[in-house]
Amino acid sequence: MKAIHTEIPDVLLLEPKVFGDARGFFLETYNKRVFREAAGVEVDFVQDNHSSSRRGVLRGLHYQIKHAQGKLVRVIAGEVFDVAVDLRRSSATFGKAVTFNLDSESRRMAWIPSGFAHGFLVLSEHAEVLYKTTDYYAPQHERTLLWNDASLGIRWPLPGEPVLAQRDRLGAPLKSAETYA
Repeated sequence: MKAIHTEIPDVLLLEPKVFGDARGFFLETYNKRVFREAAGVEVDFVQDNHSSSRRGVLRGLHYQIKHAQGKLVRVIAGEVFDVAVDLRRSSATFGKAVTFNLDSESRRMAWIPSGFAHGFLVLSEHAEVLYKTTDYYAPQHERTLLWNDASLGIRWPLPGEPVLAQRDRLGAPLKSAETYA
């Protein structure tokens, strides 16, 4: 597995080794030892999530203020524009966003450590996203950062208005959002 640092060094793109032939392909989607060596962190994943969405759906920017979740994100069908926002006040990159595309063809994954808000916009007709988390879902601690807060400087590739859940419409701007130490 190859680790590629993004503009926020703690957020990584991971390229797995893919073995392909006339029959198709094989890859390890997760191996604890290989992940630790590539990402340089020791984590225990406790939950797997799977979402299915259509073009124009924007999910996020979500985080849990307590029981913060690190996420290993991959797309198994389609393509998404993925976003991570650093909400760690002690970080040199606090309030900064990093963006990248994830798609089923490249098979790249993203490691988004705890302390970040995360979201994505579906670019293809349909997309399926799988992600592992380092802590359990805790709805009482779930928060939403406003996806279009101008202070974040995210340039969403939108031809029009996104399809949003009500909680995503009502997200908090960074200046009033709960953040991490």
